[in-house]
Amino acid sequence: MRQLFILFFALFVVSCSKNPVPKPDNLLDEETMINILYDISLLQAIDGSMPNKLMEQDIKMDQYIFEKYKIDSTTYRQNQLYYAGDARKYKKIYDKVLERLEKENPGDKGANQETGKSAIDSSVE
Repeated sequence: MRQLFILFFALFVVSCSKNPVPKPDNLLDEETMINILYDISLLQAIDGSMPNKLMEQDIKMDQYIFEKYKIDSTTYRQNQLYYAGDARKYKKIYDKVLERLEKENPGDKGANQETGKSAIDSSVE
């Protein structure tokens, strides 16, 4: 009975740890993750609304992100899992991404009032 109690206690302690996912060897700072997630959001928006735009520019989303931030898929995935392991930190990161997206596209469906271009169009050109 005592061994069972110790086992449950150990499982409880491990499951309640702040971040159960181990820290990656190549940890990207929060600001870099915000930038990566922002760029991914823009690329997904472009792909969803203007699918030919990325093909015309010969942009492959994953390859673009990996080259721009000089990372590989393993580094990205490990960092994604690491930050997702801490729900509060991950929410804070996503809130900053959303804030940035709203700042870039303030309510008029992405049109920049000065140039008439959207942030998405500008990012692809």
